[in-house]
Amino acid sequence: MIPFGITAPGRILFGRGQAAKAGEIIRSYGRRILVVHGSTSDRATWLSIPDVEGVQAYHCYEEPTLAMLHEALYYTSAFEPEVVVAIGGGSVLDLGKALAALIPAPDGPMQHLEVVGKGLPLVAAPLPFIAIPTTAGTGAEVTRNAVIGLPEHGRKVSLRDERMVARVAIVDPALTDGCPRAVTLASGLDAIAQVIEPYVSNKATPYTDALARPAIGQGMAALMRLMEAEDPDARDRLAWVSLCGGLALSNGGLGAVHGLAGVIGGMTGAAHGAICGALLGPVLAANLAAATGEARLRLVEVCEILAGVLGGTAATVPVRLQDWAGAAGLPGLAALGVSTDMHAEIVTASLTASSMKGNPVPLDRRSLQQVLDAA
Repeated sequence: MIPFGITAPGRILFGRGQAAKAGEIIRSYGRRILVVHGSTSDRATWLSIPDVEGVQAYHCYEEPTLAMLHEALYYTSAFEPEVVVAIGGGSVLDLGKALAALIPAPDGPMQHLEVVGKGLPLVAAPLPFIAIPTTAGTGAEVTRNAVIGLPEHGRKVSLRDERMVARVAIVDPALTDGCPRAVTLASGLDAIAQVIEPYVSNKATPYTDALARPAIGQGMAALMRLMEAEDPDARDRLAWVSLCGGLALSNGGLGAVHGLAGVIGGMTGAAHGAICGALLGPVLAANLAAATGEARLRLVEVCEILAGVLGGTAATVPVRLQDWAGAAGLPGLAALGVSTDMHAEIVTASLTASSMKGNPVPLDRRSLQQVLDAA
């Protein structure tokens, strides 16, 4: 068996009703609490933290950018929080994670951001970070990086450190109940991509296989059900798939879907989940066409699992998946702001993306161009 390590939060609570434990858990890490939430506080009003010295709220109104991160660091500096809590979708969790890492840092974000910054390790340990997702998609509650956009560079880059993993992740599927249909679709397809890509990744391990493979069909079935009607059981299953995806990608890597998506998101500002959803079928098709040996066997296995839910055969799954997502309301790349004259630049930038290193087979420029055309 190949040697491998496991990176995960010190504690994960999963299931309906687990959010009720959040107040006491948060209080055990400090009495000055910074709470990061979405553009409104609607999904965070339930939180009650006993016996605190102070609570400061900060709202993440869009996918975090470097400018927003600087603004948040300035806004929170005088408060001097002892613990950071993030309640929201992947963007909120990323901002909270970045703040927990950088509030104690003696220097600014550019010292630590990858690609556009120096990418240096954190000098000081991050503040304790508690992650409470309200969408099922990114798995950011269990990852060790925060994605930050730099619109002026047309890129999204990561702030990364193993110590950035949450001390506690509380995944209560009830917090995702009633999530808007379009958000459920886009984030759900991201969750599915994040169990498929680690399973076919050239960095896969027995640990990531155990998490990812059972979740592929379960995620697809749950998402299809939620496109028909609100269903608590389907919400539970999709939240579990999202959690499995976050753990799997942290320990087994991703692939071309996310290699392309990071570049496209940085250039257009389009929602990450929607981009991943548009790319998933075409990337599966490109990988199937290029892969041989064990990599192809795994890709075929994934398509057979999806065919058991979507219908058809393994060979037709990439197109059936793309057609189903479009019929459910997912926009294509053109509707997300990707024009054909951007394709060459996207391909060039994606070839050096960190996620691309985990793809089961190297995809050349022509294959990636075909993916963009199809998506």
